[in-house]
Amino acid sequence: MEFIKTNMKLDAKGLACPMPIVKTRKAMKDLDNGQVIEVQATDKGSKADIKAWAESTGNQYLGTIENGEVLLHYLRKSSDENTIEKRFENVISNDQLNQKLQNENIIVLDVREEAEYVFNHIPNAVSIPLGELENRMTELNKDNEIYIVCRTGNRSDLAAQLLFSSGFTNVFNVIPGMTEWSGKTTSIKG
Repeated sequence: MEFIKTNMKLDAKGLACPMPIVKTRKAMKDLDNGQVIEVQATDKGSKADIKAWAESTGNQYLGTIENGEVLLHYLRKSSDENTIEKRFENVISNDQLNQKLQNENIIVLDVREEAEYVFNHIPNAVSIPLGELENRMTELNKDNEIYIVCRTGNRSDLAAQLLFSSGFTNVFNVIPGMTEWSGKTTSIKG
C-alpha cells in the first residue's frame, strides 16, 4: 500500500540507531532538490531521530505514518546550500565528563530510549529520550551545566542544539557517548 508519492524508498527495517540516519543521509545524496524519500524503519526511536536530523540539515521532515510495526518517514530534500549538517560546538570527551562527575552542580542528561537507559547508564543521569525532550525541558534547570549523552554522540548533538536554541547556555555534547564509556554505570533490573 502506497501512502504518499515518493521518488525513492529506503528500507531501514530492523536497524537500530544511528543506522536509519546513516542510510538516510547516504540516500539523500542520490535525490534531486525537492524530491521526497520514504524511509521504512522499525526502530521506534527513529521518529524523533529522523525528524531532528532533517531539521539540523535543512531538509524538510514531512511526517511519519505508522503502518503496523513499520514507521514510514517522509523527507523532502532541500537545496544543496541548506544541507550542511550543523554540529553542536560545545563538546567534551567521556574522560572529561568522568572527571566532572565529582561536581554536584552538573546534570548528566541521557537522551537514549528508555530501554537503553534501563540496562546501562551513568549513575544519577536524568533520562529524557530525545523524542520527549522538547515537551520535558521544564524538568531541567537552565542554571546547571548539562552534559548530554547518548549511545554515539549523534542524538546528544541534536539534543544539545535543541536545548541551546531554547535558552540553555551551559550545555555540552559528550563524545563518543555510552558506546565507549569506561566510568561507573548502573542499571535498573526488574
